[in-house]
Amino acid sequence: MIDDLVSIIMPAYNAEKYIEEAIQSVLKQTYTNWELIIVNDNSADDTEKIIKKYQGEDKRIKLHSLPKNQGVANARNTAIQNARGRYLAFLDSDDIWLPEKVEKQIRFMRENYYVFTYHQYRRFTNIDLLGNVVNIPSKLNYKEALKGNSIGCLTVCIDKSKIKPFLMPQQRHEDYITWLNILKENKVVAYGLQDDLARYRIGTKESVSANKFKSAIWTWNIYRDSQKLTIMESMRCFGYYLIGGISKYV
Repeated sequence: MIDDLVSIIMPAYNAEKYIEEAIQSVLKQTYTNWELIIVNDNSADDTEKIIKKYQGEDKRIKLHSLPKNQGVANARNTAIQNARGRYLAFLDSDDIWLPEKVEKQIRFMRENYYVFTYHQYRRFTNIDLLGNVVNIPSKLNYKEALKGNSIGCLTVCIDKSKIKPFLMPQQRHEDYITWLNILKENKVVAYGLQDDLARYRIGTKESVSANKFKSAIWTWNIYRDSQKLTIMESMRCFGYYLIGGISKYV
């Protein structure tokens, strides 16, 4: 484990349209002690060709190519298992970081001795129209985090030297389950940096209206199957989840 190194976890599947923007946003970081671990999940397009081009230009970019498509959780786990840095950060191949993201977040963690952090971001579309800043809680413990995944994935940074080793489960909302497990098993608190430092692309994701019913089912299953909550505990948390989902898009 290299103390000041930030290992950036990037899964990629048929990402030729946007992955260059994601990689370039890493190359523009003002914090330069990083490694970008990209796992090509058996893409059928030019994703690997694009990655190799950038890999040839910057030795900090690492490529792992999988012989079979096994999904985003497996791709992230492959990257996590190959990460050499003390810090883990997550960036999908169609999202973007702002240049000071890593520098500000690592400073935030070091100055306050935080183990688990996240920050504000904005959603944007394919035509580059920005949404409002997504508000985040100043901190989250396990019980508060059960009310819904308010931090996403592209904003998270974790000091793995201070928590138990982890991998993401092969389940829907694998990132949310992972954050819950880390908070619960390590008895830590996650802290929010109130700074807009990333862009979450919604044009490539399934629409909110089409996906919200399935997302609700997945969240209920997380409460019951993954976190082993009682029916009453699950209903209480699910109520908070529904309220949060409504307020997010009103």
